[in-house]
Amino acid sequence: MADAAPLEVRGVSVRFGGVRALDDVSVTVGGGQIVGLIGPNGAGKTTLFNAVTGNVKPVAGRVRLFGHDVTDWPPHKRARLRVGRTFQRLELFGSLTVKENLVLGMEAQSTRGGLVSDILALPPTVEQRAEAIERADEVLGTVGLEEYADTRAGELPIGLSRMVELGRAVCSDPYLLLLDEPSSGLSKEESLRLASLLRAARDEEGESILVVEHDMSFVMDLCDYLYVLDFGKLTAEGTPEQIQRDPAVQAAYLGEELEEGDADPAAARG
Repeated sequence: MADAAPLEVRGVSVRFGGVRALDDVSVTVGGGQIVGLIGPNGAGKTTLFNAVTGNVKPVAGRVRLFGHDVTDWPPHKRARLRVGRTFQRLELFGSLTVKENLVLGMEAQSTRGGLVSDILALPPTVEQRAEAIERADEVLGTVGLEEYADTRAGELPIGLSRMVELGRAVCSDPYLLLLDEPSSGLSKEESLRLASLLRAARDEEGESILVVEHDMSFVMDLCDYLYVLDFGKLTAEGTPEQIQRDPAVQAAYLGEELEEGDADPAAARG
């Protein structure tokens, strides 16, 4: 299964009561690929993430991670395939320092001693803790947070908090990274730095990334391929260039006046 795609979602449907949040959705993220998922609020983007991670169960369809059919796997078992995730709403431990958040994130992803250790909730060994601290120091440098290592996460502005969450997600060297609105609250400069970090993760580490994002300029510049969701259905897919030329996508998400080659499609963020 070494050549299997990191993520294959096939015909997935999810219902909440009488509402079909996803309707026969298929998405693929290839190895070393950055894929974007766009659409208006309520389109089903976060629900798709939750179906991938096991936080919601599809009523139809299958989810495969690295060739494994994980549709019936619990979230913790899927995470052990080295799947990292950030959230639309920040999920940091505000009373802990930035470095402690990264260390804790790495330890949470660790398989530790296996099933017995998980059941007994055994703490990490001294060696594991040392490895987590060393890795946290590396990631702090990568995401430019060294000077904030001892700052409590709850004291940071939202832009830096987003970088902490990203750092925590990458601490365990994920093969697949799921990013939910990663540029939300970031300045232009911070967004450019984030895009550069994600490209480096793809090009240098071989990571595969699925991004949910409202900032059209961000995804158009970053992603290799895009899927468009609306009311739980896929309405379009293709390269950023193909999506920008799609009349329906232009009207719904990019603005009816957007012409091919316009420099800033972010003017019509959804």
